[in-house]
Amino acid sequence: MPSATYEPELDTTRPFRIRWTRNDCERFERDGLLTPGKYELIEGDILRKMPQKRPHLFATSLTLSLMNRIFGEDYVQLPGPIDVSPEDNLTSEPEPDVTVLARPLAEFSATNPRPDDIRLLVEISDATRYFDRGTKANLYARAEIVEYWSLDLVQRKLHVHREPRDGKYQSVTVHGENQSIAPLAAPDQAILVSALLPPKSE
Repeated sequence: MPSATYEPELDTTRPFRIRWTRNDCERFERDGLLTPGKYELIEGDILRKMPQKRPHLFATSLTLSLMNRIFGEDYVQLPGPIDVSPEDNLTSEPEPDVTVLARPLAEFSATNPRPDDIRLLVEISDATRYFDRGTKANLYARAEIVEYWSLDLVQRKLHVHREPRDGKYQSVTVHGENQSIAPLAAPDQAILVSALLPPKSE
């Protein structure tokens, strides 16, 4: 009698994923389960912020100082939440390292800056550099934020994202530490990339 051979069934079930919302995070904060400033909500995922290492802190301070000099302290936001596109707002509330605003910071005492309030975003990237140039760049492009910089502390390069269209930045240029770049909002203010970077470690 012929014997029957059965192939094992393939489990094609996708892993169970909960997509958290801003309302969920606010509730978790009230219940003491999350601490403001210690996490980001990105595309429904609650991401714990890693403690800043000295190079990240140093680069953030340099970038903040330069942006304050160019745009004025009243127009530069420290690491803090922003709004993104309406379709992403429910499940995302990113907190870029530096945000250059089109209106004075005092006007955002109770609400997040919206995409049309933002002239430039800067993320200081080390362990998160691929995430910042991928998931976050697409999030910012969908919001049509006109310019986004990702400063890579590992490769010591600045990735400049411009021309958001169809959910992607159409122009992405990479600048080495000996090159200069001027923000779109201040075209006469060229910045040497090395001025944003901590000294090279020996």
